[in-house]
Amino acid sequence: MPDAKPDHQEPRESYGFELPLLLFAGFRSIIDELHAELARQGHPEARPAHGFALQAVGQAGATASEVGRRLGISKQAAGKTVDRLLQLGYVERVDDPTDARRKLVRLTPRGVDLLARSAQIFERLRGDWMAQLGADRVRAMEADLRTMAPEGFFRLDVAGWFGG
Repeated sequence: MPDAKPDHQEPRESYGFELPLLLFAGFRSIIDELHAELARQGHPEARPAHGFALQAVGQAGATASEVGRRLGISKQAAGKTVDRLLQLGYVERVDDPTDARRKLVRLTPRGVDLLARSAQIFERLRGDWMAQLGADRVRAMEADLRTMAPEGFFRLDVAGWFGG
């Protein structure tokens, strides 16, 4: 009687768990290169969480509570994050011109410089991917990811999401 199972099965193309790991590995490779370059350009203490926090502060500034909500972390964790950004010179605390009882966290010129350099480096890294993979493939990948990502996918609460 012939064996019901073949002696040799063709290997699978991929497994479901690989997709999120590959997406994360691509993200991580970009972020690691970004921070290596930021260190070379005068920001050796910058960490990935700092970029999310500076985006949460934004150009208009924000209270520590607003930063926490935007990042999806507790008020206490936001306070610690803001304190660290203050120590590094990326933000400052100022009186809120609309409410004397509140303090605003605002970007300093050093914080603005970090964000501007990050934007330039991200452009270069995207160009590196285009040179390696081809511009059409990178554009198609970006379009496909936009299709699959939910509305409002540019969220800043990654640290809170990973930790929560």
